[in-house]
Amino acid sequence: MKIEQRPLFGLKGRLALVTGSTRGIGLAAAQTLARQGATVVINGRDPLSVQRTVDSGKNEGLDFKAMAFDVGDPVAGVQALDRIEQEWGPLDILFANAGIQHRAALLGFDLADFQRVVAFNLTAQWALAQHAARSMVSRKKGRILFTGSITAVLGRENVSAYTAAKGALHALVRQWSAELAPAGVTVNAIAPGYIQTELTEALWTDPSFNAWLEKRTPAGRWGQAQDLAAAVTFLASDEASFITGQTLVVDGGLSSTM
Repeated sequence: MKIEQRPLFGLKGRLALVTGSTRGIGLAAAQTLARQGATVVINGRDPLSVQRTVDSGKNEGLDFKAMAFDVGDPVAGVQALDRIEQEWGPLDILFANAGIQHRAALLGFDLADFQRVVAFNLTAQWALAQHAARSMVSRKKGRILFTGSITAVLGRENVSAYTAAKGALHALVRQWSAELAPAGVTVNAIAPGYIQTELTEALWTDPSFNAWLEKRTPAGRWGQAQDLAAAVTFLASDEASFITGQTLVVDGGLSSTM
């Protein structure tokens, strides 16, 4: 009997939502998922930016769809998932990537800012993924991925709210895996190290910080968005069906060395 061959990490016929996918890590992940055959829903708060990203992807032959909504609004997120299912079918892959940051010294960190960062980076992510999980569990398959952070592994000054939220996401991944794995749904996270994107431009254009990072990181360089995209695509694939409850650190060895 002839065995049908398929490409490793192939995602043909899968529908994915990548939040915060008009730039940076989210955009690279969306492009890579689509190149492996997935239909990818592009998300951002600005409808014009979302549509530009979709149009650009289609020009490259990528199957992109547009769904603009504010990930920080749990109600809007749930409604968007329902619209996605109505228009394009059930979601197979959720990469909850969008996040916000606020930097301030601990003793001067305003409570309202702490609550705002935690609400966006943890509570809203929980609500969005919970709704996606309901549909996935009913179909006995699905992939849920979160963007965590190396700051939840190693401490860093002035980001106490972000660290608290991302650390809780890492714990959520472990706890959710215990509940969802029996239904064929895997839950994992990636924890980026220092990645060269628009959001980190102030750091990689700083010669002193750049020199410190290249010396401190065993790989001797900044991470690129594509480094994360490759990890996301692997975890979204059938080949990763026995991997759940894990946080994959993608940092060039930074967190493994003193």
